[in-house]
Amino acid sequence: MPELPEVETVKNELFPLIVGRRITGMTLVWEGIVKELPLDEFCSRTVGQEITAITRHGKYLFFHLSNKDFLLIHLKMTGSLIISYESPEPVKFIRAIIHLDNATSIYFRDPRKFGIMRLVKDTAAIREKLGPEPLEESFTPQLLAKRLTNRTAPIKALLLDQKFIAGVGNMYADEVLYAAKINPWRPGGSLTRPEIKRLHHEIRRILWAAIENKGASVDTYFRPDGSEGSAHYEFKVAHGLGGETCSVCGGPIERVVVRNRGTYYCPGCQPLR
Repeated sequence: MPELPEVETVKNELFPLIVGRRITGMTLVWEGIVKELPLDEFCSRTVGQEITAITRHGKYLFFHLSNKDFLLIHLKMTGSLIISYESPEPVKFIRAIIHLDNATSIYFRDPRKFGIMRLVKDTAAIREKLGPEPLEESFTPQLLAKRLTNRTAPIKALLLDQKFIAGVGNMYADEVLYAAKINPWRPGGSLTRPEIKRLHHEIRRILWAAIENKGASVDTYFRPDGSEGSAHYEFKVAHGLGGETCSVCGGPIERVVVRNRGTYYCPGCQPLR
């Protein structure tokens, strides 16, 4: 959290507000947010540059700069990018401010200080470490089946592995597996062809629906205008927001731990075969 739908929402809503704008200043409230480069070099290579585009891959945001650098931002667990900060919350949650030439600023809000900012010359090295984008046309049931072949790890763990598939996190993995009626403990390689087809369909359906609802504000995620997303109102099991009983069979929703990650599922609809 934020996961693919939240990061995609941030990208979509920032695009018309910042593309074509020039960075006039960089305030690093918490210097630890910048990784790898010395702070003076980071600032000198960003200040004065125009933001020519903004793209996303997995949970990463890339600000394309006019000097051909890419400003990489990862919101991690609690980050948000807010274009106009008006909140009674403590200023200590703001870790960096990107000042633009139209008298607006992008505030990097991150209560737990997990978010990062980096400058890279090429995004290929980062993209190559990530699995396929689940919303691209190249992500087919056949590709998913190939990637699941001989995999012994639980399917829940595989969905969370960013090298297996990019962008899916804990919330949406639970929702996907519930909708596909697949037990989170099932070894990935044990899924049948019909199950893989169903899983593929639900991954895309649930992610697209969450984007349409502007992401899920279950904890610390905010949209760039400071408002909340509403995708969590559609949750059936994730984060325990779907209720204590299954809306399909009436059985109890249970919480278990799969590879150190809290997992919600319905034993009645998702039996371990």
